[in-house]
Amino acid sequence: MQAIRSLDQMVDHLREKKIRKKIAVAYAQDPNTIGAIAKAINENFVEAFMIGDKKEIISKAKDEGIDPEIFNIIDIKDEILATKEAVRMVKNDEADILMKGLVGTDKFLKAVLDKQLGLLPPKTTMTYVCAIEVPKYHKLLFVSDTAVLPFPDLKQKIAMVNYSVKMAKKFGIDKPKVALIGASEKVSSNFPNSVDYAMISKMAERGQIKDCVVDGPLDIFLACDKKSVEIKKIKTPINGDADILIFPSLEACNAFYKGLMLFGGGELGGLIQGTTKPVVVMSRSESPKSKFYCIALSCLMSDK
Repeated sequence: MQAIRSLDQMVDHLREKKIRKKIAVAYAQDPNTIGAIAKAINENFVEAFMIGDKKEIISKAKDEGIDPEIFNIIDIKDEILATKEAVRMVKNDEADILMKGLVGTDKFLKAVLDKQLGLLPPKTTMTYVCAIEVPKYHKLLFVSDTAVLPFPDLKQKIAMVNYSVKMAKKFGIDKPKVALIGASEKVSSNFPNSVDYAMISKMAERGQIKDCVVDGPLDIFLACDKKSVEIKKIKTPINGDADILIFPSLEACNAFYKGLMLFGGGELGGLIQGTTKPVVVMSRSESPKSKFYCIALSCLMSDK
């Protein structure tokens, strides 16, 4: 498989492979979600189950100029019951993907994390990985964790690496380069994350973390700019050509990705990782295009 280097190429890949998945949308009467789902249906890679207030879904679809007949609408007016039904459908293989609609994120994740009825296996790390496209970088960047883990510990950082590698390989990247991001390339006890990074790099070197090249700590320049590597004369297998960036905290990663979206003209597709099926949770500030790409990514990741 030739590597997918842009989000539009990902959509093209779904079309070419005729990948089509069922998606259950929890509390679906959200105009932005309705628009993104409708576009995915028109691209023929999604069949959608819109769970929520039927009258509201139909009304808002018509307001957006969308024929509500393209949806399978399940009329459940209560947001918690609608969310539980969406999770149940995915858990029971009646749908392949779960997506958050208008329901609050806390209520949505409570259903996802339910020990008996949810989608997260016991003792599994849940995190978030997104594929970001920015005009000034020559390929996609896979970034973690923008949304779930405030201060990941060593075990969680290893999970972030493994999930990101798994996603990158779905894009045809056989041996992705993983940069562990910090303020400097120096390991120091003043920066505890740098010590974790050194351990993770050694684990990858010894084959305990597979199918990737890992180095860190590195700053953004050493991770993504070959000229900076030449100027600093730092020996790193990443060599300014990173596929994956792992950040030390949610605050650092969230600020980085939002900066790329706002100032760098970026678009993204992202998913919760660790669940048994893909789970789409999108920020209200993300563009309609990014919402569409999140749906497309969920289809790619759910394809066996």
